[in-house]
Amino acid sequence: MKNHAFLVGIAIFLSRIAGLVRERVFAHFFGNSAAGDAFKAALKIPNFLQNLFGEGVLSASFIPVYAQLLAKKHDEEAAKVASVIGSLMFLLTSLLVVIGVFLTPVMIDLIAPGFEGEKRQLTINIVQILFPGTGFLVMSAWCLGILNSHKKFFLSYVAPVIWNMTIIATLVIWGSRQTQFDLAITVAWGLVAGSFLQFIVQVPSALRLGQKIWPSLDMKMGSVVTVMRNFVPVVISRGVVQVSAYIDSMLASLLPTGAVSSLAYAQTLYLLPVSLFGMSVSAAELPSMSQAVGSEEEIRSYLQGRLNRGLQQIAFFVIPSVVAFLLLGDLIVGAVFQTGQFDANSTQTVWMVLIGSTVGLLASTLGRLYSSTFYSLKDTRTPLKFAILRVVATTALGWVFAFTIPKMMGLDPSWGTPGLTASAGIAGWLEFYFLRKALNKKIGKTGLPLKFQLKVWAIALLSAAGGALVVRLGTPQHLHVILKAMIAVVIYGILYFGFGYALKIDQARGFLDKVRRRLI
Repeated sequence: MKNHAFLVGIAIFLSRIAGLVRERVFAHFFGNSAAGDAFKAALKIPNFLQNLFGEGVLSASFIPVYAQLLAKKHDEEAAKVASVIGSLMFLLTSLLVVIGVFLTPVMIDLIAPGFEGEKRQLTINIVQILFPGTGFLVMSAWCLGILNSHKKFFLSYVAPVIWNMTIIATLVIWGSRQTQFDLAITVAWGLVAGSFLQFIVQVPSALRLGQKIWPSLDMKMGSVVTVMRNFVPVVISRGVVQVSAYIDSMLASLLPTGAVSSLAYAQTLYLLPVSLFGMSVSAAELPSMSQAVGSEEEIRSYLQGRLNRGLQQIAFFVIPSVVAFLLLGDLIVGAVFQTGQFDANSTQTVWMVLIGSTVGLLASTLGRLYSSTFYSLKDTRTPLKFAILRVVATTALGWVFAFTIPKMMGLDPSWGTPGLTASAGIAGWLEFYFLRKALNKKIGKTGLPLKFQLKVWAIALLSAAGGALVVRLGTPQHLHVILKAMIAVVIYGILYFGFGYALKIDQARGFLDKVRRRLI
């Protein structure tokens, strides 16, 4: 698990670094402007298809079946399953892309009811451009499913670097030549080109590993039926999760200009640890869990052991991420985004939104691994139930935290955006609680030991406080925010891993030993 998770983590890290560079360049040209709001809102709609029929669904329904066939040496049947699922995804996505282009005006009114005039029209134009690119991203996720099942993790998770670099190149080339509204349209076309490139670099490897993959619609195969049976509840499950994100975006559109952009900037940082640690471990674990064999008791014990180790591995890196966003968030936001149209006031605004996001950060990452464990057991309905609960809670709490509470307390309306992210975090904890409770009934007790949690929280708080004090009290005020952030994060990291090693935390010792071996 560690080597696979490490490869996924490295690939996702490179992808996310490219994503941060993309967001910094985007912030330079757009800041928290109306055009920036339009682009961020527009990006949500085609992403719905990508997340609905892409990574999440294919991981939950396709990988467990395909990986199990490979484990049993049924390579020919596995190739047929991959062929049918790929063909179905292509046809379904093509149909939805065409429908989506024509229904975009209706979607905009649902997702961003607060947009009017030129801002609304710009959002519509961008969405209609982006939809075809979404089809390439969905097929890219099909390639990911094949590659991951063959334990080839690096290429599929590093491919988005090309997508990011294409968008960055578009921004750099045309950024100073066009107005913000015109540039938003140009960047949309750059995104489509990047989506195509992300897909095309994975296809050769996927076809080579899958062997004998050819277009087919033979849906009578038992394995295909299993995938399709699991596919429907997972589509609904992923759909309601996406609805939750759209509810946040919709509510943000009713807040002052800049709310949608601030939410998107904060989510870029918030999703970094989710992807690096939650997704990397979950993605590496799903194929292995799906290939578990033996008696029912042996399978339960195997899953329980892998899950508990994975939870500790995730928590060791996510807890310090939460603390970093709380105590060093202004430095991190400033280092990543503060340039051009994105000024110091924008940094403070996004930091507040980021603080709200930390409420559910740990729950989101741990919940991914619990959901993957359910999927490895071919149980897609249990995560669906709790995903629906999460959406209901997000909607109710989102309105209260974004509008009711700020109004009651006489706060500026801009405080509604941090309220949105905080309410979503609370809903995430509800989902996590019920996921854990349900899985414990299936495979036995799982979770993070209290002693382990206390150690990690303590050393994270002490280490981050040390980094914050050095930077805020020991460095000149005029020092660039990037240098301040680097100093704070380096001190934080050294102290955190040092304390972890001294307290004999396995994850700290394993990480440092691995670094030492590579250096030697």
